[in-house]
Amino acid sequence: MSSSFLQHLVNGISLGSLYALVAIGYTMVYGILRLINFAHGDIFMMGTYFAFFGIMTFHLPWPLAFIVAIIATALLGMLIERAAYKPLRDAPKNSLLISAIGVSFLLENLAIYVFSGKPKAFPNIPLFADTLGVAGVKIQFISFFIPTVTLIFLAILLYVINHTKLGMAMRAVSKDYETAMVMGIDTNRIISITFVIGSTLAAVGAIMWGIRYTQIQPMMGVMPGLKCFVAAVVGGIGNIKGAVVGGFILGLGEVLLIAALPNMTGYRDAFAFILLILILLFRPTGILGEKITEKV
Repeated sequence: MSSSFLQHLVNGISLGSLYALVAIGYTMVYGILRLINFAHGDIFMMGTYFAFFGIMTFHLPWPLAFIVAIIATALLGMLIERAAYKPLRDAPKNSLLISAIGVSFLLENLAIYVFSGKPKAFPNIPLFADTLGVAGVKIQFISFFIPTVTLIFLAILLYVINHTKLGMAMRAVSKDYETAMVMGIDTNRIISITFVIGSTLAAVGAIMWGIRYTQIQPMMGVMPGLKCFVAAVVGGIGNIKGAVVGGFILGLGEVLLIAALPNMTGYRDAFAFILLILILLFRPTGILGEKITEKV
């Protein structure tokens, strides 16, 4: 295995892990509400700013700043659900979709107004900037840390979903919202918890994105948000494992394609949408998705 291929492989896995973390949030919300939460990428963006100001403005130690940022982002996700989605619970799905787009625009413009549109450099964390020698290639520690964190969170989430009462309730609400409510499940609580979990994962991904790519700005969540949506669709939206598979496929495909065809670097974002089109044409339910019949 050549050193350059190993470098690209590690970079692809690292990028795919970030896509996977954020894609899980998309897929969980869709699984519960059948809603594409287009504000999810902007919640991701807010997570980077919370961490940035925690370190730079409030001078918190970086571990504490990251914890505060994750909690703040989780609370933001819950607030958005309560304010923008809960009042429309019984409204047509189009109303929820429009509300999600409105929240996305609100967060972007609020960030520009409050934080300014000028890009900022995410604080350097020496621990993650250290390099490790693997097969003669020096690779940043963060590139190994990101996939590890992703797999740990995936394992915890799958355990919660499959082996706890909370997970049982979430699966019930996902399967049949009305029946779950009749059976005594507090559906509003379950939906709020789903948004909290999704936003928490987005915050973790956002912090690692800031460490990995350093520059942050108010529109930074748009393209990663769209790509993570594509990853969720590729893997099978509504399926947590599928979101992770889709994230890795997208990240690896993007990096390895550019490595093989350097002249196509300017078109790297197009890869995600070409993949989306192909999946919708030949496997509309995604790789691990199941066909869902919408109720009339």
